[in-house]
Amino acid sequence: MDSWSKALRQGMWPGALASLASTLALAACGKRETGSVFAGVNAVSHWIWGKPATRADAPSLKHTLVGYLIHHGAAVFWAALFEKTCRKTLDKKDLAGTATAAAAATAVACFTDYQLTPQRLQPGFEERLSRPALLLVYAAFGVGLAAGAWANRRP
Repeated sequence: MDSWSKALRQGMWPGALASLASTLALAACGKRETGSVFAGVNAVSHWIWGKPATRADAPSLKHTLVGYLIHHGAAVFWAALFEKTCRKTLDKKDLAGTATAAAAATAVACFTDYQLTPQRLQPGFEERLSRPALLLVYAAFGVGLAAGAWANRRP
């Protein structure tokens, strides 16, 4: 059985790409729906700063940096689980299989975020964005996971 440390190492690249892609989607959707590119990421900092963080629109170390670090850490966590549980599929280097596995992992992450996680530890950007925007954010996350897993296995 593969080690968790290997899964964590392999999850760094997919996690980083998933974090980056979903953060760009958060920024675009935030700009369109709230007028602030920082609203979605800032909202994630509610883990530390509580409910007022979900209303922060301006860039700041307190909300933007903390929100991004939490979001990035969560992305790497999900990517490590993805690498660990889907390794056999990913190692086949089949693009359709990789994309399907990433979509499934993203669906599990979304279900966990909103159905199994206490509200206090949910992402927070759902406080600022519409459901269609959340779909776009999670889709971007899945694309990042797939791209990172694919890049991990290139020759």
